Amino acid sequence: MTDNNRREFIKKTSATSAALTIAAAATRSVHAAEDNTIRVGLVGCGGRGTGAAKQSLSVNNGPVKMVALADVFENKLKSTHASLTTDSKLKDKVDIPEERQFVGFDAYKKVMDALEPGDIVILATPAAFRWVHYTYAIERGLNVFMEKPVTIDAPTSARFLEINKDALAKNLKVGVGLMCRHCKARQELHDRIKNGEIGDITMMRAYRMTGPTATAAVEPNTGDLSELQFQIKNFHGFLWLSGGAVSDFLIHNIDESCWMKDAWPVKAIACGGRHYRDGCVDQNFDTYSIEYTFEDGAKLFVDGRTVPGCKREFASFAHGTKGSAIISTASHTPAKSRMFNTQVMDDKNEIWAYPQPEPNPYQVEWDDLIAAIREDKQYNEVERGVMASAVTSMGRMAAHTGQEITLDEFMKHDHEFAPNVADLTLDSEAPLKANEDGKYSIPMPGLVKKREYL
Repeated sequence: MTDNNRREFIKKTSATSAALTIAAAATRSVHAAEDNTIRVGLVGCGGRGTGAAKQSLSVNNGPVKMVALADVFENKLKSTHASLTTDSKLKDKVDIPEERQFVGFDAYKKVMDALEPGDIVILATPAAFRWVHYTYAIERGLNVFMEKPVTIDAPTSARFLEINKDALAKNLKVGVGLMCRHCKARQELHDRIKNGEIGDITMMRAYRMTGPTATAAVEPNTGDLSELQFQIKNFHGFLWLSGGAVSDFLIHNIDESCWMKDAWPVKAIACGGRHYRDGCVDQNFDTYSIEYTFEDGAKLFVDGRTVPGCKREFASFAHGTKGSAIISTASHTPAKSRMFNTQVMDDKNEIWAYPQPEPNPYQVEWDDLIAAIREDKQYNEVERGVMASAVTSMGRMAAHTGQEITLDEFMKHDHEFAPNVADLTLDSEAPLKANEDGKYSIPMPGLVKKREYL
């Protein structure tokens, strides 16, 4: 899908959405409580969900209260509850009695049913469930904060754009956890690049080369959990749940780089492989190298690695015809964005640096969402979230198949990783089944070319 084609698609759908939004404007997306309190429910009590919950309660813009939790694992729910209720700065904003603590695959509905239209639900489960949960949130008239990635395959990407039309029609406010877009340092860098201060971007580089990360490397199931629960607990290791290490870890670097270019790449080629983990059963490669090409021929090179004992790099860079820039320095925050008048990025060539300290973008994204709700501003980050997710998945697919993949080809692809995800229960079989050795299908570049795994 070229930028022109995508813009035409968005133009057509936006015309309809805009008309519906105008019609819905009279029905203001207000917070329900008469005392002006915005109530928040959390679906998915992992580390990022708990972090988002705390950030929602830390917004200094009117009263906010956390009132309901949901997860498929009770121990995770209890851990989040304890973390919230023992935080001295936030505990007075937490009101989650036993009757509003829900466990199970239908727990997301119970959390949303405990909220009122205009309240906020945080969707922080593995991405496979995102479109299902978002559909119900829209039905309930809830504002939404959802974690990235938004989607992990082509069919759900197209579906998500359709689902989002209803959110636009209802004037719901929707934030997506690509918090780098809310970073003040990166925002100023973006404006300076747009003003031509380093010339035209011809190349970008992005790296997330670390040691073992989260649950990307998965040891065999000991039998304590069902196959489905085992995979959900180790969701970074399974493509149907999270898109694996590429989608969950590399998306931020890819998104911030595409933002600086103000374009989405039109194609990708990639390499990758597994190295020292013969005993692991996950579907990830240990290394990924992706070359993205933009419509004007500019390149974005992305390197990901989760191998212990190797040099670490977690940063993004832009190279222009008049100079260069550091988009992010080490991890996500602080960005310490800087610009240089040559391709040599050292102090003597520095022409601009964002002053320190800089606001934490994880908090700023919540400040922005709450402000949009309070002030009833149009606010919906879903299209950008879907495109960032799809572009990331395109690069992953190129590595897993060994083929060049265009964005147009990716968006038309028919491999939906978990087509029955909406019907799963705690007693369901997993969408991905282990073989007789307890291992799962892994990508085989050059052998399996039409899809990422069998």
